[in-house]
Amino acid sequence: MVPRSCPIAVGTAKTVDSGARRGRMSNVVRTRRPPVFLYDGDCAFCSASAGFLERRAPTPGTEVVPWQFTALEPLGVTLQEADESVVHVDEELHRTYGPVAIAVLLRSSTSALWRIVGRLLGLRLTLLVAWPVYRWVARNRHRMPGGTATCSLPAADREHHDPSDAEPEPQLQSH
Repeated sequence: MVPRSCPIAVGTAKTVDSGARRGRMSNVVRTRRPPVFLYDGDCAFCSASAGFLERRAPTPGTEVVPWQFTALEPLGVTLQEADESVVHVDEELHRTYGPVAIAVLLRSSTSALWRIVGRLLGLRLTLLVAWPVYRWVARNRHRMPGGTATCSLPAADREHHDPSDAEPEPQLQSH
């Protein structure tokens, strides 16, 4: 599921999934109930940004999770869409992407300040600037703090760890 060579992989992010908040890490792909905000859990910059948003701009009811641990098909999200940008899926399965998704997430925050930031980010004029900046960051995320060359690869080209490939644990024999 997660590249072995990416430093933000399972075990280092504090916001990997709902189990992580209780101190457990999980790499199980789960069906999520919208609203959900999906980000690239293989990307250190994306994971740090998602963690920042969860801590500073709480959005009760919206799960902020890596797409790698989420069943995408029930949400109507393709692997390519999830790999190219953050995705927000609302209760009606309406999907928004990139800075628009971030604006939607921020507008649902319990913090008035972050709701205002979300409204400002969602303005057409702001989005004219936000989209090129977002695309540049997305293309260069491997150069951001904590990023690796593996994190820059498209999802289809990454070396994924499949738990079923693991060596079976030796069985203790009782005599």
